[in-house]
Amino acid sequence: MTIAPLFQEIPGQVSPDSVSAAAQDAADSLHVVDELSREVGQAGRDLASGNLDSLASLYSNVTGRIVDAIPNIISAIFVFVVLYSVYRLVKFLLRGVLTRARRVDVALENLLVKSYQITGLSLISIMVIAQFGVNVTALIAGLSVVGIAVGFAAQDTIGNFISGITIFLDSPFRVGHFIEIEDVRGTVTEITLRSTRVRTLNNQLMVLPNNQMINQKLINHTALGMVRVEISFGIAYKEFPEAAREAVLKAVSDDPRLHPDFPPTVVVDKLNDSSIDMILRLYLVDPSQEVDLRFEFTERVREVLRKADIEIPFPHLQLHIDSAKGLQNKA
Repeated sequence: MTIAPLFQEIPGQVSPDSVSAAAQDAADSLHVVDELSREVGQAGRDLASGNLDSLASLYSNVTGRIVDAIPNIISAIFVFVVLYSVYRLVKFLLRGVLTRARRVDVALENLLVKSYQITGLSLISIMVIAQFGVNVTALIAGLSVVGIAVGFAAQDTIGNFISGITIFLDSPFRVGHFIEIEDVRGTVTEITLRSTRVRTLNNQLMVLPNNQMINQKLINHTALGMVRVEISFGIAYKEFPEAAREAVLKAVSDDPRLHPDFPPTVVVDKLNDSSIDMILRLYLVDPSQEVDLRFEFTERVREVLRKADIEIPFPHLQLHIDSAKGLQNKA
């Protein structure tokens, strides 16, 4: 018994001869199937008419084909057992290495394992088919032509697939991260090879193509472990910034939601036309609370300044007239 070569040379380019050979192999296979189906049909008609000679001839023909194919079947089974055993061993080792790797998250691990499964099983299938005398080189060449046509028809899908791989490898964000894209903020719930799913602050599920995730401006509020929130407010020119700073900082101190290593600060931003503009800077432990805490502390700053009797001015214009004789009462 001879075993067909496990690996055959695959050309770097698809030639017309390879495509023609693949087409010829396919035609030969269809001819065998068509011939066998004709024999089965004829045997059925003869059996219905009481003629058993055709049925015996069909049995002899099928038996002969099976006997002739036994060496190839045994060869295919042997190749499958050997290659599949190697495939399972490599898969076990690969998953163990990826699990112990610190920089490989669960999503990337699943992607690499799934890619290995598809590639490994495809190669095993090709090697098993080769044991039956199929021209694997011509078959792959024919499939390459089909793959090119499919690629042109599914450019967007392939682009999103490649973008998904880029996200897994580059890791600009991960599942559970709080991100901002297209002025929409939310938590990443799932990353697939085609799209990324984000749960917005309104508890809506936003599905974005991966191509859009890597080509647009994206802000990751979770990547560095904390985020700074800035709350702007203004005080009148007659007030003292130090008094406002002391009152505001006293109101926000000892809040467990603020980062203990980065205390809040209050700075003077600029001198506006009607007010002294100041900013309260807060460092949050949980970036997902950014929006809620901004609303809360904005209201808290207003109440603190009101209780401290520090005026929060509104825009106004003062008009000074040096000489206006027309407005004076005439005697």
